Amino acid sequence: MDTLEADLKRLIVTALKLEDVVPEEIDASEPLFGAAGLGLDSIDALELGVALRKAYGLRIETVSDEVRGHFASVRALASFIRAQQGEPA
Repeated sequence: MDTLEADLKRLIVTALKLEDVVPEEIDASEPLFGAAGLGLDSIDALELGVALRKAYGLRIETVSDEVRGHFASVRALASFIRAQQGEPA
């Protein structure tokens, strides 16, 4: 398993206080928001954004369709973080 993806799964569970979710059970490619997948909502998105800024120094200027795409799954978030940090996706 990708180390960054594993770290993101733990961060999601911890930052959002998801009591019924174990990080290892999250599929890196499953949707994070909506009825399919993890089922997070807009409040979760705000909290997750704050946690990601603190943990990885992400810069998110405005919410756009592109930014929403980066938050689509754990795998998409990992690629976004790598790109922001200048690492190859």
